[in-house]
Amino acid sequence: MLDSTAQRDKVSPDSGGSTASTVLIAHHSAELYGSDRMVLESVRALVQHHRVVVALPETGELVGLLRAEGAEVLTISVPVLRHAILTPRGLAGFVLSLPSAVRRMVRTLKQCRVDALYVNTKVIPIWIIAGLIARVPTLCHVHEAEDGLGRAARAILALPLRLTRTVVVNSRASGRSIGRQSSRLIYNGVAGPPIGAGELPRATLASPVRLTLVGRWSPGKGTDVAVKAVRLLNERGTASSLRLVGGVYPGKEWFEDKLRSEADSSVEFVEFRNDVWGLYADSDIVLVPSRAESFGNVAVEGMLAGRPVIAAATQGLVEIVKDGETGLLVAADNPEVLADAIERLVADWPGACAIAQAGRQAAVERFGLVRYQREIQTVVGDLIPDGARAAR
Repeated sequence: MLDSTAQRDKVSPDSGGSTASTVLIAHHSAELYGSDRMVLESVRALVQHHRVVVALPETGELVGLLRAEGAEVLTISVPVLRHAILTPRGLAGFVLSLPSAVRRMVRTLKQCRVDALYVNTKVIPIWIIAGLIARVPTLCHVHEAEDGLGRAARAILALPLRLTRTVVVNSRASGRSIGRQSSRLIYNGVAGPPIGAGELPRATLASPVRLTLVGRWSPGKGTDVAVKAVRLLNERGTASSLRLVGGVYPGKEWFEDKLRSEADSSVEFVEFRNDVWGLYADSDIVLVPSRAESFGNVAVEGMLAGRPVIAAATQGLVEIVKDGETGLLVAADNPEVLADAIERLVADWPGACAIAQAGRQAAVERFGLVRYQREIQTVVGDLIPDGARAAR
């Protein structure tokens, strides 16, 4: 599907008297899910040293947060690689939109006097082409790990990355998906709960066991696996409730219908909101049953919230959770083993709380914001010539 947004916020060209270099960050959405949150953290890192302009194909909640951090924001219509382009009509529309989109982006890069281009995610590769034409050093931050695609499809999606100066991946799984040995690994940085919001788990469990899953309602996130697992738990006599916090991708409304038809009264559907810490505080166990997950911010959030986390043993999640020590790992796409793992934690709740405490400490040490911001500052700074702007 192509984003047809044509409206642009006014962004002034960099003044000739300014000594700050300009970084343009191109991102594919204005929502507040995983990669959207990471672009916000990247902005927080870069505004400390650079003028930052963020280009989005749409407006949304992210815009106000970006501006509050000091970034300039513009809305520019660009082709975004989405599932809908896999149809003949979608592919034709994508290809036809490319020439005019490239001209818009090149013009934007020149008008904003951009010194470095930071393309966040692979789904907007046209920005990489624009950076090449405008002769702006370009970085692509890869947040995807499409193991479900065939080798040929993955190779095609990775081709534009060859045109960049630097590729950053958010996990080893993402690095394997692009087949590029020279990529730089920077694990996501995840903010912890506000002071006073990090309540300890219940000392003693009472029925029902409160389960929470935060994220898109999609097959990839394993939302249906969690729904089936909670049904099994209740059938076995372990009274449980499940809160699904999120929403579906546009065009995937059929999946929400399927979930609602399979769910019973023990499942609550909650619209996604930015403040997730109250949701975690009201939970006993955090579930991350993804079939595919390049990193897994939600797993880290659950750990930072001090809740025992059960995650699928897939892709980036195995880089976050150490089974039996900082959480539990279970086979993906298997409601029975997910239900078994929940019962294991319930049967030894003091042990589950100990795992949660170890998980919190590990998350603070490995996935902190200070480390993330420092590494992003370094990798972007390396794109810009020392003491001078790139040639205009």
